[in-house]
Parts: sequence; structure tokens; C-alpha cells
Amino acid sequence: MKTSIRTKFILGMVFLFIIILVLLGFSAFYLNKLSTKTGAILKENYVSVVYAREMTKGLTNINQELATSFLMNRTVDSLSVNNELSSVSQMLQLEINNITEPGEDKLASNIENGIKEYRQSVEKYIKSPGQVELVLQLQKGFVTLNQQLEVLSQMNGKAIEVKSDDAKVSAKKALAQMTILGSLCFLIAFSFTYSFASYFNERFSQLYMGIKEISSNNFGQRLYFDGTDEFYEISLVFNEMAEKLHESNPKMSVPLADDFENDASSDDLWELKTVLAQMKSLEEQAKEVISKIESGTDLKMNG
Repeated sequence: MKTSIRTKFILGMVFLFIIILVLLGFSAFYLNKLSTKTGAILKENYVSVVYAREMTKGLTNINQELATSFLMNRTVDSLSVNNELSSVSQMLQLEINNITEPGEDKLASNIENGIKEYRQSVEKYIKSPGQVELVLQLQKGFVTLNQQLEVLSQMNGKAIEVKSDDAKVSAKKALAQMTILGSLCFLIAFSFTYSFASYFNERFSQLYMGIKEISSNNFGQRLYFDGTDEFYEISLVFNEMAEKLHESNPKMSVPLADDFENDASSDDLWELKTVLAQMKSLEEQAKEVISKIESGTDLKMNG
């Protein structure tokens, strides 16, 4: 099956994309895990602390109103007291629906009973204010409820600390695992990228050297690429071209040598003709000189 360079490149990008998706997937998993734990802390324990604090605040306001009315001998602000009692009852119901820790249900039940008794005592005091025994009973009930709510708050506060420590341990564990996974993915991606780049670099280098050898008249140069991609096809075309050049080179060199020899012979013949012409000219000049000498000798003898 033929695999093109483009296909290899796309597969390489898909591989790197898969590595990124793996990292994102594990990151999302651990973040969701930590988010679930922190969400549980907020939902299960922190709100219970808030409920306990709000109930304590409401009971304190009621107790202050009752104590102030008793000391100042005035009528109790029943509207304000009833609003606070309604708020306390509402917070109590929310707490009952949010039981998460061992023993919290029993404690919430005791608080519920205590608030019922406290409400009844408050209603009696509003109807019959100024009774010392009833005031003392209200103070005793308030102290008991306040202590129970403090225990409830501490119970959930301790649970928050434990779960927070557990979340920290999970976060450190997740960080270590993500570091290992990230390092592993980085090494895989780096190795793949290096191999991928080396694959193309090696083939381009061989192709460049092959073309350079051909340009230097080394027609015996050949390329050998494995595979079925474009590089393999280029090597086949290159080798075919080099083979044709290698076969045609001797045929081209013979006529060139003959032409060179013919040119050399023509040059020698021309030089020979030139020398002969010069020799003939010298011979004629010598004959003229000899003729003149002989003529001069004859004139002297006749004289």
C-alpha cells in the first residue's frame, strides 16, 4: 500500500494531537476529582457550620431580647422573637437534611428537641412575662442549645480539616501523576518529532548529494530509498536518469575526441604549410642574393 508524504505528515499530526488529548483527558479527570472533593466539603460540612452559626445567632438575639425585656420590665418584641424563631427552625431543617458525619444525626435530633422546648418556653414567657423561674429556664435552655450548636460546628469544622487534608494529598498525588504522564508524553512526542524530522532530513540530504554528484559528471551515483512514498519514486526517476547519462557519456566522448584530433591535425598542417612557405621565400631571397653576387663578379672581370 502506497503511503504518501502527506499521509505520513497527517498521521504524525494526528499522533501528536492524540497525545495532547490524553493529557487534557487526564487533567480534566484529576481536576474533576479535586472539584468533587472540594465541592463535597462546601456542600456537606461548610454549610453545616453556617447553619450552626446562624442558629446560634438567632438564639442569641432571642435571649438578648428576653433578658432586656425582663431587666427593663418592658413588653417583649414578639414579632422580632417570632421571626428569629422561624429563622432558627429553617436553619435546623436545612441541617437535618444535610447530615454527613457520624453522630451528627443524633446531635441534630437533640438540638431539634431542645429548640422545641425553648420555643415553648419563649411562648410562655411572652404570654406571662416577668416570671423568674421561666427566665432561668430560658437561660438554661439557651446555654444547652448554644453548647450543642458549638459541638455541631466543631464536628463539621473537623471534618473540613480532614477532607481538606485528603484533598491536598489527592492534589499532590494528581500533580505527581500528571508530571510523570506529561514527561512521558513529552518524551514520546520529542522522539517522534526527532525521528520524523530525521526521516525527511536524511532523504533530502541524500537527494541533494545525488544531484551534486550528477552535476559533477559522476553519472555512477545512485539513490536507494526504502518505502513506497514519493521519495522512493524520486529515487527511481533519479537512477533512471543517471543510468541514461552514464550510457550516453562514452558515445558523447568519442566524437569529441575525434573532433579534437581533427582539430589538432588541421592546426599542425597549417603550421607546416606556413613553415614551408617561409622556407620557399627564404630560398627565393637566397637565389636573388646569389644572382646579384655573380653579376657583380662578372662586371669586375670584364673591366
